[in-house]
Amino acid sequence: MSLVFAGVCSHAPGITGRAERAPEDLRKNLAAAYAAMQQALEAARPDALIVIAAEHFANFFMNNMPAYAMGMGEDYSGPIEDPEWLRIPSRTVKGDPDLSRRIISSVLETVDVAYAEEWRFDHGIMVPLHFLDPRNELKIIPANINCQGPPLTPLHRAWAFGEALRRAADSVPERIAIVGTGGISHWPATPDSGRINEQWDRAFLDRWASGAREAMLRYSDAETYADAGQGGFEIRTFIATAAAAKGRGTVHYYEPIPIYAVGCTVATMEIG
Repeated sequence: MSLVFAGVCSHAPGITGRAERAPEDLRKNLAAAYAAMQQALEAARPDALIVIAAEHFANFFMNNMPAYAMGMGEDYSGPIEDPEWLRIPSRTVKGDPDLSRRIISSVLETVDVAYAEEWRFDHGIMVPLHFLDPRNELKIIPANINCQGPPLTPLHRAWAFGEALRRAADSVPERIAIVGTGGISHWPATPDSGRINEQWDRAFLDRWASGAREAMLRYSDAETYADAGQGGFEIRTFIATAAAAKGRGTVHYYEPIPIYAVGCTVATMEIG
C-alpha cells in the first residue's frame, strides 16, 4: 500500500510520571493534542505503526550500539522502567515479524540496519504508545536511532534512513504509519535538567514543518549540544520522519514544560 500517516511527539518520562505537577492548562492542552493525534492516527487505519525512537541504554549499550536498529519480534514488553514510576502499566505489545522482515529487507537495500527479535520498550516508545494506542491494539515495529553514545550517525544519514523507510512502506501491501519520538531541547540526568531552549526548539520546528531538508541537516552536533543539550541529538527521529513523509508539517502543540524537563511537542506531517 503506502505510508498513510506521519507525525512526531515528545516522550519524556515526566509527561506521565509527573503529570499532575505541570500547570493545569499546559497539562490539559498537551493531553488534548495527544488525543487529537491518536484520532488522526486511527482515522488513517494503519496495519502497523513504525515508532522511530531514541533508546536510552535499555537494550543497547556501549558493548553493542548500532546506529540503526529495528524490531522483528512477535511481541514486545514494556515499560522496562518501574511502571509505578513511569505511571504506565506493563503491557505486551503486538509485533508483526513477517511485515518487519519485509520492511527491514527493503531498508537494507540502501541503509545498514540491525534487527532485534527481542526488545523491551523504555519510555521512548511507551510514553507515545500510552497516548496513541491506549487500548494496545496496534501492531508496532520499533526503530531506534542511536542518539546516546557518540559517534552519532550524521544527520544526512538519518534523512536517508527516513527515505528508506518510505520506500519500504510503499513497497508492501499493508498500510504503514510512522511516528518519530524524542526531544526537543533537554538536558536529562544532568544538573541542567529542566532547562529548555524554547527559541531553539521553535526554530527547529519551523524548519521541520516546512520540510526544509538542507536547513534541518545544517545543525552540527557541537552546536546542538551547546544549544539544546544531549537530548537535542534526538532531532534525528524528527528528521527521519520528515524524510519519510516528504510533505509539510503542522505543529499542533509546543510548550516548554520544565517539570517534564522538555519542550513538549505534538505535530503531524502530510504525506507528500
